[in-house]
Amino acid sequence: MPRFAANLSMMFNEAPFMERFAEAAACGFEGVEFLFPYAFEADAIAAELKHHGLQQVLFNLPPGDWDAGERGIAALPGREAEFRDSVETALHYTIALGCPRVHAMAGLAPEDVSRETLRDVYLENLRHAARRLAADGLELLIEPINTRDMPGYFLNHQAEGHAIVAELGEPNVKVQMDFYHTQIMDGDIWTTYQRHRSGVGHLQIAGVPERHEPDSGEVNYPWLFEQLDADGFEGWVGCEYKPRAGTRAGLGWFEAWKRQA
Repeated sequence: MPRFAANLSMMFNEAPFMERFAEAAACGFEGVEFLFPYAFEADAIAAELKHHGLQQVLFNLPPGDWDAGERGIAALPGREAEFRDSVETALHYTIALGCPRVHAMAGLAPEDVSRETLRDVYLENLRHAARRLAADGLELLIEPINTRDMPGYFLNHQAEGHAIVAELGEPNVKVQMDFYHTQIMDGDIWTTYQRHRSGVGHLQIAGVPERHEPDSGEVNYPWLFEQLDADGFEGWVGCEYKPRAGTRAGLGWFEAWKRQA
């Protein structure tokens, strides 16, 4: 079966963050991801990962002032020095946690700045980050995000993301393909995946439209999981969804796939 990673920013919120590693391992997950680790010491997170036999598969670079509504700074003019500092901060955590990839959020596009200017800044920042991360054998991801959940986000479509990766030409830059965002913005999930598979560095899932468990809604996830297996997908599938009524209560879909393995 695909390798599923629990997203600890959305799942197991019944427990404090540092207790969610134990919860994920107890439920049978072997990998975890989350949005940001920076409120906690890297060594403390690393100890939880080691104690519970978990692989850290992904987290995001510092996003600017998240609490104030910022959603990344990679495409924002005037924030280049801050972005470079954020890469160094993330590097400290990737090394401590043994995490092979990080995601750089583009940010919300200012209304008074042209898309061309934002794109130029984005490319230059991504190029810097990619080369800095490559020195340690790490991947850099970018993610198209839907305009319903995050209005104004700079990057929205899979084709846009893969075009940017192609233009950069940096071998360690790939696209984070969340089937939830893809269905909302582009549809035709499987064909879109097949078209871009060589440039996909990480997958994520959630039910559409409510972003709950991948067991109902308009996306046939069991079929997609079978296709990923048949296609030989060897990466991780991040479970970035909001449980309907408690994380453990909603893991029937995951138990079913464990039984098939």
